[in-house]
Amino acid sequence: MGDFANKIKKITSNKNTVTVLGVVAAIIVLYVAYIMRVNAAVSPISVPYATAQISPGEQITQSVVGTRDVPPAMLKGKVIKNQYDVINKYASANSVIPKGSLFYESAVVEKEQLPENVILDYPSGYVLYNMAVTPEVTYGNSMYPGNYIDIYLKAVNKVTDDRFLTSDADKMMLGKLLENIKILAVQDSAGKAVFADLDEQKTPAMLIFAVPEEYYILLKKAEFLSVYESTLIPVPTNESLKDKPGDLKLSSTDLKDWINKVTIWTDK
Repeated sequence: MGDFANKIKKITSNKNTVTVLGVVAAIIVLYVAYIMRVNAAVSPISVPYATAQISPGEQITQSVVGTRDVPPAMLKGKVIKNQYDVINKYASANSVIPKGSLFYESAVVEKEQLPENVILDYPSGYVLYNMAVTPEVTYGNSMYPGNYIDIYLKAVNKVTDDRFLTSDADKMMLGKLLENIKILAVQDSAGKAVFADLDEQKTPAMLIFAVPEEYYILLKKAEFLSVYESTLIPVPTNESLKDKPGDLKLSSTDLKDWINKVTIWTDK
């Protein structure tokens, strides 16, 4: 045992021997790493592909998604490798996914990223409302399709002529008018979806949502008040995080009564 230890000590004390051993060890490590990289590049992995042609805006259902084994080295571009990242998504508005094609990140989007003419499905009896917004109003472009908002009303009497001053002339009206409104679309000033292409920066100019006709008329009345300088303020909520978001409803009958009191509406 002592002789063996002496031999090891003698070998390790020889600088030339240590250098040779170090080079050999490095070669072995590099060879093993190379073999592992080659195996990783040529060992097939299962990736999803389209079993039928998928048109722009079409939902990608499980019936049109298959899997095939492909060597990773053959995958070029941002290929989606997990079928669960594809199923129930949508083909982007400017992409046709051919039969037999792999799925690429640029061609697969969430429903909310589609142009509005594809996703504007809302209940019967509801009316689309287009609310003008700015990046500041949308909390730095943080309101997305599918999010929920409450709408507040701010109104200030702008009459200065004493002959037309009312009893609330020196007061500001402020309160929550409607709640649990689902955003259907966010558009820029050209009517293009702000979030259709996440690589392209667009400035939000419009929030589109649907409300019962009664509330649509109420919002329009509030928007077009002449004696009052009125502002409708969208405020984001966490309803979209809940399993069962609350129903759209009127928050303040007092505000509703006040709006109707200072406006006239006729359907005749």
